[in-house]
Amino acid sequence: MTKALEYTPPKIWTWDAENGGQFASINRPIAGATHDKELPVGKHPFQLYSLATPNGVKVTVLLEELLALGIKDAEYDAWLIKIGDGDQFGSGFVEVNPNSKIPALMDRSGSTPQRIFESGAILLHLAEKFGKFIPTDPATRAETLSWLFWQMGSAPYLGGGFGHFYAYAPEKFEYPINRFAMETKRQLDVLDRQLATRDFIAGSEYTIADMAIWSWYGQLVLGRLYDAAEFLDVESYRHVLRWAKAIDARPAVQRGRMVNRSFGEPEMQLHERHDASDFETRTQDKIGENA
Repeated sequence: MTKALEYTPPKIWTWDAENGGQFASINRPIAGATHDKELPVGKHPFQLYSLATPNGVKVTVLLEELLALGIKDAEYDAWLIKIGDGDQFGSGFVEVNPNSKIPALMDRSGSTPQRIFESGAILLHLAEKFGKFIPTDPATRAETLSWLFWQMGSAPYLGGGFGHFYAYAPEKFEYPINRFAMETKRQLDVLDRQLATRDFIAGSEYTIADMAIWSWYGQLVLGRLYDAAEFLDVESYRHVLRWAKAIDARPAVQRGRMVNRSFGEPEMQLHERHDASDFETRTQDKIGENA
């Protein structure tokens, strides 16, 4: 690779709106709403505002798993947030998540609506609310939460680090790609060693830790993130691959992957989800391809 020109940071950093690659139009150094836009509200207890990125998939997988158990109170409406269009900066969305990131959830099952943002917090909220996919044994619960928080802390190195510099940055430079590829492979090795002696991340039980980690690292080794499977030699992480394929085969996971997806194969897209029947008659067919 061509050696990068040395960069000398200025005394005071200033924002260059044109410098940022594919996502330059939605990245900015300030928070808050850019325009007024109310969020839609459906008929179900849970209102999810999201997009089928790995962080969004975590939540839809959990909701579909809860429904697969026959928990009708977990019914939800999933509304598409087009982050490329800046939907996350609408006033209604900022009220639910002041950080302007998907996913965001409104729990309207109680007397007072409750907002929950950050995907890990949403997983924990729903798992505790329904008493599913989080162990009751104190030791296993602690292990599950440790791995859930591991994912929340580790994935930015995969996504914002490796994914950005390998796939999205306007220029490719050796140092950041090598730095974050090394860290991503270290994380995969952490997971591979953990899964060498157990079926799931925290033991024998499928939990929210698996859902969170699979959405990032499972999909990475299955070749769905950044077109980087060969570059990272994911086949060498055989325990992660075994685990990823087992979770990928679950019907609820397959449904969860589809919800709020507006990219990729058309047959895997379900722009909005308001009822289980939407998986048969796609919501976008009802409301138009440009919804």
